[in-house]
Amino acid sequence: MSSPTQTPPESRHRWLVLATVALAQLMVVLDATIVNIALPSAQAELGFSDNDRQWVVTAYALAFGSLLLLGGRLSDMFGRRRMFLIGLVGFAAASALGGAAQSFELLVGARALQGVFAAVLAPAALSVLTTTFTVPQERARAFGVFGAIAGMGGAIGLLLGGYLTENFDWRWNLYVNVVIAVIAFAAGTMLLSRTDAKHDTRIDVPGVLLASSGLFLLVFGFSQAEPQGWDAPVVWGSLAASVVLLVGFVLRQRTAEHPLLPLSIVQDRDRGAGFLAILVAGSGMFGVFLFLTYYLQLTLGYGPMQTGTAFLPMVLFIVITAQVQTNVLVPRFGPKVVVPLGMAIGAGAMLWFTTLDLDSGYPAVLVGLIGVGIAMGSIMPASFQIATLGIAPRQAGAASAMVSTSQQVGGAIGTAVLNTLAATAATAYVADHAPATPEVIAAGALHSFSVAYTWSAGIFLFGAVLTASLFRTRPDREARAVDVAPVTPDEAAVLVH
Repeated sequence: MSSPTQTPPESRHRWLVLATVALAQLMVVLDATIVNIALPSAQAELGFSDNDRQWVVTAYALAFGSLLLLGGRLSDMFGRRRMFLIGLVGFAAASALGGAAQSFELLVGARALQGVFAAVLAPAALSVLTTTFTVPQERARAFGVFGAIAGMGGAIGLLLGGYLTENFDWRWNLYVNVVIAVIAFAAGTMLLSRTDAKHDTRIDVPGVLLASSGLFLLVFGFSQAEPQGWDAPVVWGSLAASVVLLVGFVLRQRTAEHPLLPLSIVQDRDRGAGFLAILVAGSGMFGVFLFLTYYLQLTLGYGPMQTGTAFLPMVLFIVITAQVQTNVLVPRFGPKVVVPLGMAIGAGAMLWFTTLDLDSGYPAVLVGLIGVGIAMGSIMPASFQIATLGIAPRQAGAASAMVSTSQQVGGAIGTAVLNTLAATAATAYVADHAPATPEVIAAGALHSFSVAYTWSAGIFLFGAVLTASLFRTRPDREARAVDVAPVTPDEAAVLVH
């Protein structure tokens, strides 16, 4: 057991700090899905079209994804505590504005403002965790909790969204954030260290413009692929421009005096593998949250609350697996074994979902959900931990922002690619089985879900091969720990093999 001298003074209440940070992270993650269930009710009240509906979701993702690196830099510059509290206040205000919106334009604007403050809040929350938990064993447990929340936040959003929409009003899907933020703000004000270190106060403005514009166009391009089609100029033009801008950003970071994202953060082999694992898992997970939601509601006839409740076993298995992995399996086998194994289990769960048919009951769905829960509980905590391991405090915000960026970009890519593949498959099925009777349309929808699950399985298998190849072995990591600060041999020994 670690002696008291190993724990920094500011982390005496570190487990309460973890609860506070976890609550804020849960708010940010669940907001990506909680509004989805409320959309039909919001659309009926505010009177916007089906084509406009996507912007309620996309506005949040665009602002969040494009500004994360800047948000991480602000945490390093002005202090994690300050930016954490600012992020909470801003997110609560934006949520209240959206809940009170009387027009479509105001609702979309509020969602974009939520994304802006989420980009401030998410890196600050993770960097607080990174710098609070410095004892390796405690750090593993803390990241187990944090990674589990990252994996299950979307499912909790569906459950909470269904409950609030059915029992209260769609506006409470936004108002609930105010309640969460007030609790987290009160706790953060009392618990977070007031001696937060601040570093150089210069911003690489060209780097900010290149990164934010590039990430904005990347997320925007993928978000438009399903409604516009991959051959639409707005899609390929946005994606091509994003590639140019992001390449320019990387070149800029090589020479910038105060880089927005020091390249040493992503060039480390283990951290790079952690970022990629989070991106791949985020992409593949949308095969569950998106298409399984459609299946439960459209094919099995579940209501919003029933649908959300159906995901609870997955949440339970994420929590259980995360704790087992971080406390037992990761210290023994390391991310090189645990993360690829989780990816393989995720692929198996997706393939299981392809066997669902029009008459399948919930027990068949449950088997796949348990598999996904085990997979995400294996992937996320270990990946979050190693992606921030050995980061100097002055770079904690930048590394944390890269973690969140990986998750957001992965989600955007997964949504676009799987949506497009499913829509194409459904259209082709109906055309091949004309006339388009209700039975044919239902079978076409089921076929499209199966195609999406199959591609999700492929994404997870690709992630398994990628992470097994990139993560260092135990001897490599321990040898490197001796020579490279600030990773100590004890820290390296926590993530073995």
